[in-house]
Amino acid sequence: MNELDRRQFLARAALGGATTVAAGALGPLAPLAQASDDPSAPHTGLDPNFFEGRIVSIDGSTLVVTSDSYLIRRIQAVNGTSIWKLRDTTFDQIAVNDRLYARGVVAENGDFVAESIWVNIVNLHVEIASIRSDRLLFNHRSGRLVGHLAPDTVAAYNVGPETRDLSRLRLGLHVQVVGAWHPDTNEIDISRIYAPI
Repeated sequence: MNELDRRQFLARAALGGATTVAAGALGPLAPLAQASDDPSAPHTGLDPNFFEGRIVSIDGSTLVVTSDSYLIRRIQAVNGTSIWKLRDTTFDQIAVNDRLYARGVVAENGDFVAESIWVNIVNLHVEIASIRSDRLLFNHRSGRLVGHLAPDTVAAYNVGPETRDLSRLRLGLHVQVVGAWHPDTNEIDISRIYAPI
């Protein structure tokens, strides 16, 4: 996947379709879905309370992040910052080259103080092409994707409650997958699968 395709893939995949799932069902992703549904939110230019990009360095609790438009910003994590990377996690799980989406406020010194950080998050509409004990292969408009299953991967069937029972998934089923992307690959770790059956 070339750089332009990767950027378009991430832009579509990270937030696209999140609002089709009830915000409460997204757990730690709910603020992101609610924010994208807000009809009063201004749609003129950049949102000063949101930043996305690739982490180029980490210094203490500060991330230096560059956006796809080459804007560089220092993002500060504080004690109350919530961090998601496949599941709720801690700052030490963030790595250089990870991509992030952050919501917060700009401090007087120009740093971005993050309230929430989502690392490598993807939200994809895909077709199940293969089912194995440890992974699912997906067809996506960007190409074939490998979805790694974790012990805490869950599925929600017909917008029902989440379950660890994945036995109702089948080949050819179109599903929505929330997970964490492995940077520079076609692989993701799967957190949730939303499946109409």
